[in-house]
Amino acid sequence: MTAVPAPLIAQTRLRVETRGKSFTEITEQVARDVRASGIRTGLAVVFTCHTSCSLIINENADPTVRHDLERYFARLVPEGDPLYRHDAEGPDDMPAHIRTALTAVSLTIPVADGALGLGTWQGIYLWEHRDRPHRRDLIVTVHGAA
Repeated sequence: MTAVPAPLIAQTRLRVETRGKSFTEITEQVARDVRASGIRTGLAVVFTCHTSCSLIINENADPTVRHDLERYFARLVPEGDPLYRHDAEGPDDMPAHIRTALTAVSLTIPVADGALGLGTWQGIYLWEHRDRPHRRDLIVTVHGAA
């Protein structure tokens, strides 16, 4: 019978300062946490502790992709729509929550050979949906085997 090594789990917190409505690439910070974990094969889970920003994996070579995403979501979820009742923090408040619901607050990325298993043109982004800058807290959990 072959002994199976006990699974390893490593967890870190990231703090991301946003500039207001924009994308902040966090690929390198997450990759650093994966390398530091010592895990060679497994999964990395990135989670944002907020309801008005989201996480996406998308094109990291051409910034017009992110520009087009922002324009599309602005049309899909417009600010100031009279349908919204929740506007306690301004006209961008409810649209930010809807954008978050339509995207994701967590991502799961494979870890292979001690590195993120992303494709050539993929990057991990925190997508700030609010107009003003925010300090966003994320939890990165890496689990697997060394």
